[in-house]
Amino acid sequence: MSSLSRRAAAGLLAGALVLPFAVAPADAADAPKEIRIDWATYNPVSLVLKDKGLLEKELAKDGIAVRWVQSLGSNKALEFLNAGSIDFGSTAGSAALVAKINGNPIKSIYVYSRPEWTALVTRKDSAVKSVADLKGKRVAVTRGTDPHIFLVRALLDAGLTERDIKPVLLQHPDGKTALIRGDVDAWAGLDPMMAQAEVEDGAVLFHRKPEANTWGILNVREAFLKDHPALVARVLAVYEEARKQALADPEGLKKTFVAVTKLPEAVVEKQLKERTELTHSRIGAPQRESILAAGLALQQAGVIAPSVDVKATVDALIEDRLAAAGN
Repeated sequence: MSSLSRRAAAGLLAGALVLPFAVAPADAADAPKEIRIDWATYNPVSLVLKDKGLLEKELAKDGIAVRWVQSLGSNKALEFLNAGSIDFGSTAGSAALVAKINGNPIKSIYVYSRPEWTALVTRKDSAVKSVADLKGKRVAVTRGTDPHIFLVRALLDAGLTERDIKPVLLQHPDGKTALIRGDVDAWAGLDPMMAQAEVEDGAVLFHRKPEANTWGILNVREAFLKDHPALVARVLAVYEEARKQALADPEGLKKTFVAVTKLPEAVVEKQLKERTELTHSRIGAPQRESILAAGLALQQAGVIAPSVDVKATVDALIEDRLAAAGN
């Protein structure tokens, strides 16, 4: 382990509260042969982590391989986690909550960004100017993601529900394409595709509400955390290295992002400079409050059943006892 990741891991373990599982170095015979972790263009830290091979370097001496899987949205990351095909997955906090309510056995353990990664988008020549104008309109959306939840909350604030619009269920990149082609009237967008639509096609973000974007959260399968708590702490320590490198070298982050996504620099700069904050890592009260607010709004909108104890589910979702003090 590098000196930095050793210190970070020590902080994670020493600063932790008493966990409901033993945090001790795993016996080599019990260690997994590989960890499976996602990368996503909505998670810039994951791109640095993957590009620099930080996890591979950290785990090589233990003979643990790293398998990377791309997530195209929170819904895909959550599907992979639920199926056991990845151990760590990047999502929005609100999407993780809905998945937890639906029985997905996950814990949210780390913050990789505070983003404004979603807004409601239309074409520059569109008659849609407000959320109220969406009544009866076709709206592209990816269910189970922060953009979907953002759309539901926006409709609720305007006195509407999903029954008042015509949802067109598409994965995020296809939603952008459908909007630009004129197949839909609006799109619940996600960066970097949303930034690309703005820069290259003149798309308009007609409804923005940064505080309704829930945090970028790293989740782990509960079973993996229970079986390998020390390994989870090491992964978080290396994640923290990647986040700090991204903060210290924004130009390097931009170059990595451009190389991975093949997007123009203007698009990447819009996402990274205008709508992505990487200064947080510890999961705690701010994330809990944001996710709870989203959950209560979804319950009011009828997306979450009235019988669900949203606060209790948020408490069950967030595992903040692996976080290093002071982050």
